[in-house]
Amino acid sequence: MDKRPRIILTSQDLDRLEALLDTLPAGSFPGKSELQAELDRAEVVSPEAVSPDVVTMNSKVRFALESGEEFCLTLVYPKDMDGSAERISILAPVGSALLGLSVGEHIEWPRPGGGMMKVQLVEVIYQPERAGEFHR
Repeated sequence: MDKRPRIILTSQDLDRLEALLDTLPAGSFPGKSELQAELDRAEVVSPEAVSPDVVTMNSKVRFALESGEEFCLTLVYPKDMDGSAERISILAPVGSALLGLSVGEHIEWPRPGGGMMKVQLVEVIYQPERAGEFHR
């Protein structure tokens, strides 16, 4: 049985992510197959129809660790990575795992030094579609 949470993608994000994957060298880019697997299993909706509590590209989200500690990240395309700790690339395994999640869902996250921890998506602070930014 598949324990992964259901994910929802906008058609715009799907088109842009598939175009990104097409530009990456076959088999030599870490994260490519994980992202493709997520795209393949996603439910696709129009940008105007996506729920405001779903993580889309360029969304800023707040997470909680099991300890209660919270942190925020913005899910971005590789070209928008600027080295800051507040951004995560869609090509990072955790980045592709975040795409399409809804508030309240949990994912496993690699723990520094090894092992895994569970994190919960607490809030989508900013979502472009919710802000009416459909042509980003």
